[in-house]
Amino acid sequence: MSILSDKQIRHYAEQHGMIEPFEPRQVRQGDDGTKRISHGLSSYGYDIRCAREFKVFTNVHSTVVDPKNFDEKSFVDIESDVCIIPPNSFALARTVEYFRIPRNVLTVCLGKSTYARCGI
Repeated sequence: MSILSDKQIRHYAEQHGMIEPFEPRQVRQGDDGTKRISHGLSSYGYDIRCAREFKVFTNVHSTVVDPKNFDEKSFVDIESDVCIIPPNSFALARTVEYFRIPRNVLTVCLGKSTYARCGI
């Protein structure tokens, strides 16, 4: 088994709907020239985008944090272009892209350092 090249990723995305919406090139700036967090197809990988929906965990109620039974009061749902993460909190984000991974393809999802520095 080997890592899929950008050509193979493009083939799976365009012919089999593996990534939707699919951006066939790496985008680093908007149409107006403003800098953006890169997304799209790159060499041996695909950079995803965060959608506008975030789930922020904040323990303002000082409840016991049980990973198998989270208290819903500890989460705040946010839909916005901006997500402010309070101290001692973290946010979960949804991707813009939807993935249909074939059974013969193995994926590895790594956090983008740009998002990690923001606490997402």
